[in-house]
Amino acid sequence: MNTLVNPRTTEYLQLTRADGTTGRIAYDDRGTGPLVLLAPGMGTTRATFRHLVPELLEAGYRVVTTDYRGLGESDTGWAEYSSAATAEDLAALIRHLDAGPALLYSNSYTAASSVHLAADHPELLRGAILAGPFVRDLPAPNIVAKVIASLMTKPMLTRTLWMVWFPHMFPKRPADYAQMRAAVDANLREPGRAAVFARMCAAGHHAAQAALPRAKAAAVPTLVVMGTADEDFPDAVAEARFVAGSLDAGLELLDGYGHQPHEETPERIAEIIRGFDPAAAND
Repeated sequence: MNTLVNPRTTEYLQLTRADGTTGRIAYDDRGTGPLVLLAPGMGTTRATFRHLVPELLEAGYRVVTTDYRGLGESDTGWAEYSSAATAEDLAALIRHLDAGPALLYSNSYTAASSVHLAADHPELLRGAILAGPFVRDLPAPNIVAKVIASLMTKPMLTRTLWMVWFPHMFPKRPADYAQMRAAVDANLREPGRAAVFARMCAAGHHAAQAALPRAKAAAVPTLVVMGTADEDFPDAVAEARFVAGSLDAGLELLDGYGHQPHEETPERIAEIIRGFDPAAAND
């Protein structure tokens, strides 16, 4: 169990899997007001939002954080692990919460899920913020990343190599970075989770890229947020501009920040969310 998540706050959305069994998606639900749903990037858990949640609660939001299928406190045992499948899980969660359209803040891998969600279920979103977005297949930014990416598809190596890359995402580390890294490592040591992560690493983002035109046509208000020091991209600023242009989205560049800006500068991300959100403008 992730040591940075209070188990007393965990709730579970139960979904019927392809084989007829029930799988659970873990989430936390706190506060009142307009709904903000926070979806973590690949290889981490909803505890990545531990510093952002208090900022949003103070701003008057209902804040829901979720673990996608296979990691965190969500179940393994699904037939499919993909950004499209995660989008359907997010859609089911938004419907379950029954709080009107959500503002979705997604990071990295789940940014591709935001594209699918906007393309297929735009009525569920009042806005989408894509931080450090992977929405298409790109070459590795350097030789180290290329070697790690190729070997992380091997379950026996996935966790170890992910822990090697993990520090590269945080040019400005939060004070509790070491604790978070240890919690992610512990989560990946749980039975089945490294194998799930390996499958996710082996999958591409071609389906999300193909959905970009439909997501753009859906006209969900969208904002791309990118740290200029994000090492996950060959050229982070160029990729941010590509994604923003593909979705007719706004663009916010954060100078010197990395792949998970909500950990490095939660106050600024909360400010960006509130400034972007039409519900906040009307409260």
